[in-house]
Amino acid sequence: QLQASGGGLVQAWGSLRLSCVASGRPLSTLTVAWFRQAPGKERDFAASFFRGQYAVYAESLKGRFTVSRDNAKNTVYLQMNSLRPEDTAVYYCAAGSSVIRSNIASQSAYGQWGQGTLVTVSS
Repeated sequence: QLQASGGGLVQAWGSLRLSCVASGRPLSTLTVAWFRQAPGKERDFAASFFRGQYAVYAESLKGRFTVSRDNAKNTVYLQMNSLRPEDTAVYYCAAGSSVIRSNIASQSAYGQWGQGTLVTVSS
């Protein structure tokens, strides 16, 4: 199971760090991703730690968001800096064991999902 946390209310240009904690299988063996769903919009890919090897980001988030992991804590983090009101969304973490590079941004590639954590950025 995955549990996402760390969301909250932050002012524009502020920072937040989200955490995704897993119970059971080590996250280091999986591809772990962050998706986000803004109000009234579809869920979109934000970032992923591909097979525990390297990070992949949505083009629009490069330079502001950083995904990292702590194997000892079986946790993947999403550090979000210079937040903007348009970053307001529910952020979900997801994990998959069969993700390949070509489908890393596809929700269907991930079999496990956390419950989501709300990030609200005020202007």
